[in-house]
Amino acid sequence: MAAPREPLGAVEAEGSSGRQGNSGVEVVVFSDPATPAPLCPHGPTLLFVKANQGKEETRRFYACSACRDRKDCNFFQWEDEKLSGARLAAREAHNRRYQPPLSRSQCVERYLKFIELPLSQRKFCQRCQQLLLPDDEEKHRKHQIVGDISITQLKRPSQLLYPLENKKTNAQYLFADRSCLFLVDLLSTLGFRRVLCVGTPRYSQFYMEDSFCHYNMFNHHFFDGKAALEVCRTFLQKDEGEGVIMVTDPPFGGLVEPLAVTFKKLIAMWKEGQSQDNSHKELPIFWIFPYFFESRICQFFPSFCMLDYQVDYDNHALYKHGKTGRKQSPVRIFTNIPPNKIILPTEEGYRFCALCQRYVSLENQHCEHCNSCTSKDGRKWNHCFLCKKCVKPSWIHCNICNHCALPDHSCTGPKDGCFICGELDHKRSTCPNVSTSKKVNKAVRKQKQRKSNKMKMETTKGQSMNHTSVTRKKKRRERAHQYLCS
Repeated sequence: MAAPREPLGAVEAEGSSGRQGNSGVEVVVFSDPATPAPLCPHGPTLLFVKANQGKEETRRFYACSACRDRKDCNFFQWEDEKLSGARLAAREAHNRRYQPPLSRSQCVERYLKFIELPLSQRKFCQRCQQLLLPDDEEKHRKHQIVGDISITQLKRPSQLLYPLENKKTNAQYLFADRSCLFLVDLLSTLGFRRVLCVGTPRYSQFYMEDSFCHYNMFNHHFFDGKAALEVCRTFLQKDEGEGVIMVTDPPFGGLVEPLAVTFKKLIAMWKEGQSQDNSHKELPIFWIFPYFFESRICQFFPSFCMLDYQVDYDNHALYKHGKTGRKQSPVRIFTNIPPNKIILPTEEGYRFCALCQRYVSLENQHCEHCNSCTSKDGRKWNHCFLCKKCVKPSWIHCNICNHCALPDHSCTGPKDGCFICGELDHKRSTCPNVSTSKKVNKAVRKQKQRKSNKMKMETTKGQSMNHTSVTRKKKRRERAHQYLCS
């Protein structure tokens, strides 16, 4: 979060979680807690399943929680795969090799030494993105160095660091000044004194132990163990949890399911510090995400609503105003704070709807049939009496599909639904047949494993067939097959 003044609490988010559901691969968010997930350099991996429409789910596997591209993290392991001690040792060595060069304690020690330096000796290497101590200068002599780093600059690290822009790992898109000012003023107006900012990569060298944790938001993993977890817990539970809000801006390529599971764990951590009288309260949250994820987010958090405010980014080609961006930004704020308490700036084109009791964009007109201001993207939507809802102005009603869509849409295109039973009214994760499917698949896997083990035992006992004889039989079968098919 690049704000005029940095948040009081920062949690670093590793990357954007992996495999997309529309490719037939889904994340298994409720795996067996008794079976810990194997580790990759980004912490515990996530369990995925590849499924085909109308067919049972296939073999499940573990993959990186933070990287979508196997080139960035090539971890892969079948759920039922057994690894040798040598492979496990090699994996642990690999994970250690890819950890940050400096630990949190080393970062804090360097920071304390840095702020004690006179202004003329405080330098920052832009090439290495690192605060420099006097002993470091010779190594960075040929690099581009910025000097006279003030305390004010140290409190705003996003103005020193170059943002990373790899969409498949740990992209960092910075809020435009307009959006920053709005968010900071809104938090102050609502009376919040502390902010847990989930998603502040590479800030480790700018914060002390009590205000920063290296953390993976896709698997609730604290890289520095219990000590870091307790820092987060203390921050959330201070003053019985009063005056704190969680603000998160996850990578848009990340899956909603693991994010929601993680956020619920942070909410539970906050609730532990609540008295019995406040047990009904919720941790206030601002979740910044594109509007087309509304149904998925509200599925996990029914108390959330989506604000009409359009969040802009300075360094993103699509999510900003101007010649190279969109006319309307699709990024919104999802929150459990009642929308009637949130005032959107009228000078930016927002108005208060007395019927909805919330601020909406000027083009978002109240529909008397839906009894709501229905637009999601800032444009005026039209009511379709056949669909019994408002739709985008560019959509028309298709009598073949029996719903509204773009004029050039494909009526026979792919449909959503359940990968297990083929029904269209639910997803694989909520399929009533999922437990039966899992039992069948587990039984099949066990049977295959028994056969494999039996074959290995027979080979060990010297009962394997002669290799030459097997090759000849294989060739005879192939010739017979070609003859029958000709």
